[in-house]
Amino acid sequence: MSEFSRRILINGPHNDRISRFKPFVAVLVALAAILFQVYVPLFFKYLSHLELPLLVTVYFSLTRRHQITGTLIGAMIGLAQDSLAHHPLGMFGIVNTLVGYFAASISLRLDIENPMLRFFAGFFFFSFHQSFYWLLSGALLGQEKSFDFLSTLLAAILNATVAVPLFSILDKLKERP
Repeated sequence: MSEFSRRILINGPHNDRISRFKPFVAVLVALAAILFQVYVPLFFKYLSHLELPLLVTVYFSLTRRHQITGTLIGAMIGLAQDSLAHHPLGMFGIVNTLVGYFAASISLRLDIENPMLRFFAGFFFFSFHQSFYWLLSGALLGQEKSFDFLSTLLAAILNATVAVPLFSILDKLKERP
């Protein structure tokens, strides 16, 4: 195993490094991300591709390192996003629940402090989110939409680029032991 992969994979004492947040901080961050998603694109159309609730779900799930907690975080943020958006209730809830679970699962094996891994996590989970949302809207709602690969790829790069500094900002909100 190379030195680089040793630093990325979690060995020994790093495995129990779970981040904690004050509950009101986590709720305020999630609520701010959802309100950003709902209201900012009304004024700035180009920001409609930025999925802050998804990025917050990924961040909190990665830092908590527990699948059940990640699942609950994804479900709560997704359902809150559904209730404020003009989408069918439950679609973001289902997709964000899965994102929360998978992000928490990945964080058990990888060091999430690495900026390159944060970029790839933002890219992967946005792509997964969009793909699964498209799949569910066709399967559950019977909506026949074409999947625009190029715009999804560009939006994934945008979200991954925003994820790195956003995660660094959210790191500063952690409770200190």
